[in-house]
Amino acid sequence: MDRLNRLARALPTWVVYLLGLVPLGLLVWGAVANTLGPDPVKAIEHRLGELGLQFLLASLAITPLRRAGLNLIRFRRALGLLAFLYVALHLVAWVWLDMGLRWSEMAADLVKRPYVILGMVGFVVMIPLAATSWNGAIRRMGAAAWSRLHRLAYVAILAGVAHLALLSKVWTTEVLVYVVLALALLALRLVPKASAARRASA
Repeated sequence: MDRLNRLARALPTWVVYLLGLVPLGLLVWGAVANTLGPDPVKAIEHRLGELGLQFLLASLAITPLRRAGLNLIRFRRALGLLAFLYVALHLVAWVWLDMGLRWSEMAADLVKRPYVILGMVGFVVMIPLAATSWNGAIRRMGAAAWSRLHRLAYVAILAGVAHLALLSKVWTTEVLVYVVLALALLALRLVPKASAARRASA
């Protein structure tokens, strides 16, 4: 574990950003080369949403990994911002490529389709997280207030997996894995806090 921590300290954060953009580059290349299957728009939309969920899960895994001895805390901001980027692009793909900027139809979907509502909730709560991800925001807000605000990540991940589950309509292995991972990470983050609070009040 010490060796992994040394490697993590030596790795520049820009490398994480660069590696995180590789899937986007591959997706763009697939669209240009026409290798995304019979429905490339759906493939792009699904892949962007999947990447957003994966990076959000990765950012939530930082704290449990730190408790286990692997300190990757310096990469959490990068993972969170990459998650926001892919979720935002997922929304752009739906609005522009899938719905063709048909605003009335999109507004109707926001009312009648629960998975669209959940997806929008997940995106909206991520906006303040991305906007306050810089060091200056922590100084201005104070660490305690900043920490409370960033609990919105819990809402985002729950909305994200619920969006995926309702959109899929069938509980596939992929959907189950995402749901289990999300719930497990939330439990690992929240259970120790609850235990600490009980000990403090005892």
